[in-house]
Amino acid sequence: MPLLILFLLTNPVFSAEKPYIAVGSAKTKKAVIAFPNLKLKDASAETAESAKIISETVRSDLEFMAFFHFMEPAAFVEDTKTAGITLDTFKLSDWTSIGVEFLAKASLAREGNVFTLEARVYDTFGGRQVLGKRYVSTVSEVKTLAHTLANEMVEALTGLSGIFLTKIAMSCDRNSRRKEIYMMDFDGTNAKQITQHGSIAFAPAWNSDGTKIAYSLFTKHKNNIRNIDLYEYDFNSSTVRMLSNRKGINSGAAYSPDGKKIALTMSFLGNPEIFALDPNANTVTRLTSSFGVDVDPAWSPDGKHLAFVSSRTGMPMLYSMALDGSKTQRLTFAGRYNATPTWSPQNNKIGFAGWIDGRFDVFIMNPDGTRIERLTKDQGNNEDPYFSPDGNFVVFSSNRTGQSNVYVMNVDGTFVKRLTYGLGNCVAPKWSGIPRKK
Repeated sequence: MPLLILFLLTNPVFSAEKPYIAVGSAKTKKAVIAFPNLKLKDASAETAESAKIISETVRSDLEFMAFFHFMEPAAFVEDTKTAGITLDTFKLSDWTSIGVEFLAKASLAREGNVFTLEARVYDTFGGRQVLGKRYVSTVSEVKTLAHTLANEMVEALTGLSGIFLTKIAMSCDRNSRRKEIYMMDFDGTNAKQITQHGSIAFAPAWNSDGTKIAYSLFTKHKNNIRNIDLYEYDFNSSTVRMLSNRKGINSGAAYSPDGKKIALTMSFLGNPEIFALDPNANTVTRLTSSFGVDVDPAWSPDGKHLAFVSSRTGMPMLYSMALDGSKTQRLTFAGRYNATPTWSPQNNKIGFAGWIDGRFDVFIMNPDGTRIERLTKDQGNNEDPYFSPDGNFVVFSSNRTGQSNVYVMNVDGTFVKRLTYGLGNCVAPKWSGIPRKK
């Protein structure tokens, strides 16, 4: 059974009034950090290999953030044989002299099937410890242990929760023209197929704690009538249940922040409108009423508003409304087609895909529709944007290489990385929330 326990070390842990690293300025100046080899409490090959995995994982995680620069070991001047991991066992001057701003030190011990990792992070020029934790985990959870340490380091240095235990879901057609729901780690690793319907499963959506995914599926009802039904996969029980098979469209699901409702498009009354579904009571409340098609609902982080797409004035444009359907406001006026809004966790931006110059590109704007910024340009169609749970990244799909794949970029459009390989065409990526701390 997986085990991961965290202990706050008895040594004082200092908190800065402001974050040590200002994320907004990270693209112009990266923080210099060093992470020397872990001190091993035993000489077994298994412990040494696990220490290597921890070091490589932490470094890879922090480099993904694009505001850390790791000092290479060749520049280290510390005597690693005699230096320890506590302030009284090494010299900070060995690190400030080579320009290291933050120093991470750790030791690893193994007893049977259990690892104990002690980790400390120092502000070298400030001369103080900013993080001190002891982690206990099973040997099989060594990667989770490393991601957890990296998360703690990001939070201690930036004030933001780390994203290294989050997942991304998407719809891919890996082996045929059929589409299934897939899932991968935040950085594109550990991709796995979730559904096995042999049909077209699309538009995945996470609930707030990452234990469930809702998605739509092309099915056939009585008399061979095609329908789009809504399903939910539960990771705790590895089971699938139908949420709605009302006649017509049941698609574009989005869980409310409290998990009690799901906003989606339904057409059982005729025109595609947005409804709020109570998945436990199996009841729905109609939220929009227009002559156009209303799709792609996205919740504001406080759960009080929805952004959505409507063709009520002719061309599909972005709108917002209060949860009861009132206070409807048109947000976009440019372009021929705007789609798939996504609300940033900080409630300060809405991302969307817009048709311009003969293709789709990713844009962000203020929640009232002002200050539109274009994040992609001249690289194929770029669609389905979705904010990371810390608000620093946008994941999206793009056919810039011919096939549709999932990419991630900083919220300002820089540092674009491709995440999917060998999964066929992958679209509609959705980022899970940050797992709750146990």
